Amino acid sequence: MADVQVTCIVKPHPQSPHEHITHLGNPRSANGGWMWTREQVIASIDAKTNTFYVTDPSSGKRADIGVVRETGKAPYLRTYADGKWNNNLLSLNQCSLQGA
Repeated sequence: MADVQVTCIVKPHPQSPHEHITHLGNPRSANGGWMWTREQVIASIDAKTNTFYVTDPSSGKRADIGVVRETGKAPYLRTYADGKWNNNLLSLNQCSLQGA
């Protein structure tokens, strides 16, 4: 299992603070960068093949990414730190879809 840092996201409308995430990635990762769809990340977390996390730029603190399932909604991704779900993912920079 790989432990993978996410440094950017793709939202259809980047300026919306509540828009859903379509892709996650890290263009600066050691293996030359990567970009996965939200569905690929959810499947990988569910299968326990990878773990994903973000790092808070101001504190350096790690927040793990988990899958949230609510009745009547499609599964989505959210960060979990200090015993609470939060929205650190939505504050990440927008990725380029080049090579996705």
